[in-house]
Amino acid sequence: MNYSLIKKSFLTVAAAGMLASCGSGFTIVSPPIENIDSTPIKTTKLSDVEAKNWKDLDLQTDTIPGMSVNKAYTEIIKGRMGTTTIVAVIDSGIDVEHEDLDGVIWTNPGEIAGNGIDDDKNGYIDDVHGWNFLGDIVAENLEYERIVRDQAQLPAAIVAKAQKEYDGKLATASQSKERYEQILQQIVEADKVVTAHLGKSDYTPEEVAAISTEDEAVVNAKGTLSFFFGQGLESVAQAKEVLGGYITDSTNLLNGAKLKTNYREDAMPGNSPYVWEPNVAYGNNEYSGPDPEKKDALHGTHVAGIIAAERDNGLGANGVANNVKIMVLRAVSEGDEYDKDIAMAIRYAADNGAKVINGSFGKYHSSNPEWVWEAIKYAESKDVLFVNAAGNEGTDTDFTQVYPQDQELAGPEISDNFLTVGALAPSYGADLVANFSNYGKASVDVFGPGVQIYSTFPLNEYSSISGTSMASPAVAGVAAMIRSQFPKLSASQVKHIIMDSGLSTAARVNLGGGADTKPFKDITVSGKMANLYNALIMASKM
Repeated sequence: MNYSLIKKSFLTVAAAGMLASCGSGFTIVSPPIENIDSTPIKTTKLSDVEAKNWKDLDLQTDTIPGMSVNKAYTEIIKGRMGTTTIVAVIDSGIDVEHEDLDGVIWTNPGEIAGNGIDDDKNGYIDDVHGWNFLGDIVAENLEYERIVRDQAQLPAAIVAKAQKEYDGKLATASQSKERYEQILQQIVEADKVVTAHLGKSDYTPEEVAAISTEDEAVVNAKGTLSFFFGQGLESVAQAKEVLGGYITDSTNLLNGAKLKTNYREDAMPGNSPYVWEPNVAYGNNEYSGPDPEKKDALHGTHVAGIIAAERDNGLGANGVANNVKIMVLRAVSEGDEYDKDIAMAIRYAADNGAKVINGSFGKYHSSNPEWVWEAIKYAESKDVLFVNAAGNEGTDTDFTQVYPQDQELAGPEISDNFLTVGALAPSYGADLVANFSNYGKASVDVFGPGVQIYSTFPLNEYSSISGTSMASPAVAGVAAMIRSQFPKLSASQVKHIIMDSGLSTAARVNLGGGADTKPFKDITVSGKMANLYNALIMASKM
């Protein structure tokens, strides 16, 4: 889980008359042109049902900037399943046995499970549901740390950038550690007071908010905990976990532990991340990773559920897409992903039938970006759309390079099959954009729901987390629906349908937690919020 995240109005709906479908066997009647500038901004707190389903709601009907998913199913899809579409999820792994995912996991038709033979001759033995390119790796370094450690094997320019980052982190680590320790102590002391006042230690944020007393110590403790709960934390235990992780990271940086450990060499001896061997298979078919409790697969399981959790089955969550098979590609550890693993995973997806790839990962240093760029172009040659999370640092990526991308900064795109997604919050107006979301007039193509998105967790659990990691699969679900209902459309066409069909707004939005404001149209290529209903209408015209 990316805990770094704890650290909205003029709209129009495009219209057309009766539109003929493209190979789907049905027609779509678009809505009339409507100026919904008069739609009231939702000021009340979201209900539990709204909070768990806001990505699916409709701005005009619900005053919540979801993707009109429910409206699309009710008025357009109407039970039509379309063509089964494979979506590859390159992530931390997936709990393929989850009650809300087990019916949507891709099964390799050319492979016989458990016979120890590469039946389909694709280089991977028993790759029944995909592949795990990490083997038993869970913990990992960040990319800049690895580059500093392995600098003798890398170009000087790449090393210099990473060394600058490392030196800057080292200079502030001691101060950061002390600050985190002080905050943790404040929470611990406040917890003691509130526990004594309530007579229990397993209280909820709502119970803290309901405290009414004139006891100054309790009032102060309530204020302290309420502040941190307001940052997205759900319990004191979670606060301790988050802060403990920050403290450990600072300590490891100060004592050089980060540079002394080579997780890859320990887990996969001889498999150098800096040697490109496209015909050498490595890893295994443990789709959720090595942990028997499947904790490693939390992020990937959540992402998969946003795309394709089984719809209307009475269980916890509805995915955006209704006729999808999820290909599991484990290539993202607790640290930064390796370029080699990502490039191999992209090529695997393209070679094994995926039509959409979701990439909810990213980093700011890259040892071999050319391998990933070549893989993206290879996927384009196979007509595969790559949907990419923009990143969670509240940064303008026109001026700060993030990987993977299909361009350098605001430069020309290397391909036309790559869609980068920023994150929306569940209100429109000034706070439309999630305070953590990266943005960029030339580098972020479209925005989708990314704050407190409810989805699947391992071991048949469900929860809500935030990030462009959640916005990307929401839009990948839209892409999968277009490709399913209109299979003759190319990856490039689907990309531009999503960009061109979304909702726009003239609002100025807060960026980076309010540090800056800009018109929404100036922070994204399309100036649009992805919308499944409108996308299907536009797709029908093509």
